[in-house]
Amino acid sequence: MFLFSMKFAHMADCHIGGWREPKLRALGYSAFEQAIDRCISEKVDFVIIAGDLFNTALPAVEGLTIAVRKFRELQLAGIPVYLIAGSHDYSPAGKSMIEVLEHTGLFVNVSKGERVGDKLRLKFAIDSKTGVKLTGILGKRAGLDKKIYEQLDFESLEGEEGEKIFLFHNLLTEFKSKALEKADSSPVSLLPKGFDYYAGGHVHIVEKRDFEGRKNVVYPGPLFPNSFSELEELKGGGFYIVNDGEMERISLNIKNVVNVLVNVDKMDVGLAEKKIREALVIDVQDSVVLLRVRGVLESGRPSDIKFREMFSDLYDKGA
Repeated sequence: MFLFSMKFAHMADCHIGGWREPKLRALGYSAFEQAIDRCISEKVDFVIIAGDLFNTALPAVEGLTIAVRKFRELQLAGIPVYLIAGSHDYSPAGKSMIEVLEHTGLFVNVSKGERVGDKLRLKFAIDSKTGVKLTGILGKRAGLDKKIYEQLDFESLEGEEGEKIFLFHNLLTEFKSKALEKADSSPVSLLPKGFDYYAGGHVHIVEKRDFEGRKNVVYPGPLFPNSFSELEELKGGGFYIVNDGEMERISLNIKNVVNVLVNVDKMDVGLAEKKIREALVIDVQDSVVLLRVRGVLESGRPSDIKFREMFSDLYDKGA
């Protein structure tokens, strides 16, 4: 059975405050705000955030304020939030804003358990409206969370009756692509069997797969791309809404993204700059412009090219 008679949102990798560039950081804020607004308008029963709510354990006040305001709006709408810390917002010393905010009652951190002998027995949070049971494992950097999985009391997790959701923040080996071949990962066999839905985070891909004993293993991708290459590839972010067993991908294309690739190999500085300027004669109104320049200059240095002047022109055109 796959979580019928309930409607929930699954998001991950919000990375609030993740960009240094102010304009892009603001777009990240907007993505989070739009995602929460959509959850409220859709009247979901609850929201899942599978790690990396923030981009750091101690986020800046600006991003923190936005998060608290939107969580409060969910609370007023009667929509609870269940989450785990991710590799970015986790702190080994426990000095994480996730720990602080949990005490306000704005969300429930479901990564809780107790030591029973040499095993870790996870506790379940029970959603009062739907009765679904949620638990999970937080994410740590460099794959250190793998040790937690190896200590799990699988018998208690798999023997728990009722509809269950497991939250994890980890790259599963079975989802590895060529681009991720050097990344730390764990096999899907480390996840307990018999859950109705496995809400993943950490790896910024959009994918759902079924495995023996572990169906509906889902990565929703980031709410907003968190790097230049992600903007190039994904152009936008999103999350899933699961309604009576049916999954819908909600796209968050905050701004139009324009990719500009210029090859200046074996050119002098003057010709290279001319070619770049010609490539930028495009409609950039209200768009994010990504400029990637490749090649080895025949003479001069990349710093001789007037990039700042070009960027100023693009901003004047509405980029």
